[in-house]
Amino acid sequence: MKVKVISRSADEFTRERSQDLQRVFRNYDPNLRPQEKAVEYARALNAAKLEKIFARPFVGAMDGHLDAISCMAKNPNYLKGIFSGSMDGDIRLWDIAARRTVSQFPGHQGAVRGLAASTDGRILVSCGTDCTVRLWNVPAPSIMESDISYDGSEKPLAVFTGNDAFRAVDHQWGGNLFATAGARVDIWDCNRSQPVNNFEWGTSTIVSVRFNPGEPNVLASSGSDRSIALYDLRVSSPARKIIMMTKTNSVAWNPMEPVNFTAANEDGNCYSYDARKLNEAKCVHKDHVSAVMDIDYSPTGREFVTGSYDRTVRIYPYNGGHSREIYHTKRMQRVFCVKFSCDASYIISGSDDTNLRLWKAKASEQLGVLLPRERKRHEYHEAVKNRYKHLPEVKRIVRHRHLPKPIFKAITERRVMTESERRKEDRRRAHSGPASVQKEPLRKRRIIQEVE
Repeated sequence: MKVKVISRSADEFTRERSQDLQRVFRNYDPNLRPQEKAVEYARALNAAKLEKIFARPFVGAMDGHLDAISCMAKNPNYLKGIFSGSMDGDIRLWDIAARRTVSQFPGHQGAVRGLAASTDGRILVSCGTDCTVRLWNVPAPSIMESDISYDGSEKPLAVFTGNDAFRAVDHQWGGNLFATAGARVDIWDCNRSQPVNNFEWGTSTIVSVRFNPGEPNVLASSGSDRSIALYDLRVSSPARKIIMMTKTNSVAWNPMEPVNFTAANEDGNCYSYDARKLNEAKCVHKDHVSAVMDIDYSPTGREFVTGSYDRTVRIYPYNGGHSREIYHTKRMQRVFCVKFSCDASYIISGSDDTNLRLWKAKASEQLGVLLPRERKRHEYHEAVKNRYKHLPEVKRIVRHRHLPKPIFKAITERRVMTESERRKEDRRRAHSGPASVQKEPLRKRRIIQEVE
């Protein structure tokens, strides 16, 4: 005869030390928990509410410039360092952790329009409206860690003079070349005083230029004639160009998918393109109510941040049509430049009110060292929130954002205008012959033509 008995080993449930946690054994049979989904839903609701309660994205402001901040650059070799340039010609290197100026680079006689650091983080390239390009030696991290401030005596390594004002600059990934934007795109070598190559297509002014992180010989630029052009350094002429209805102020490549780039446009939208197929945008990112001035991708390639003339900073998923977050303060004015930190944890914005502002990339993220149990708790809250995010109550809490009154009014007005245009199109289509009026999606409608 078989006799079944309950037996257990003392080693499985006895604590070795009094400080150890009690081991809890759970039976995950769903029949034992008929209310499991209801409990999870309540937890998802509480997680969404807690996220709003602990949302404190603003970390601090860095004050020191005397004029509007026009451009920024990250130091790839040093996580805590960021460069900023202002309209009065002042260039500063900041320690983000201490929120102080480490050093200054005096010399420009006009507005600084572009900053870029080399891949090894040793050389800083700056350009401005005084028709000069200057190369600077970046202080070593050991000097930046000390409390000694810069005394203003350092001179630039080299000064290159051009014929026209420069509007932007970008350094090649892993190379010695850098590109400047102005009357044309000039390619420079750090060791030569004249451009080694230049590209010109039309008579427009080039307002931004960016090297591809995956293919160092490919770069993209945008011009004042509403064009976005692609160049290849291995050939003598530009490769392709599209002309849009409105001007593009900045371009950013996706570091994880280097064939894709996103353009920050004057109409308040951002347009993501595949460089191999420029006749149609992959995605249109809406929500800004004024011109988007700058854009920068997260190192993970899953998100990008934009700064706008409407005095807000927004964070978008790389494939989402609407922003997941909006940052603003009462004192922040028009945002001219934004950057993701090199670890994707923070965002730095530079605005017209002479301040750099430091934000958390996730508004409710807990700063400091997390214990393993805390990390697991955050992960569980995120998981249940994603599981029930489609339900009305959870969706309403997660999506809700407090907007400044001018932004709210502008969004409402734009929504009314969009609905009016849609009704007008529907009526025109209804009172026209079959297939005489074609409905064109916004992804194609904003592109006038593609030139090769």
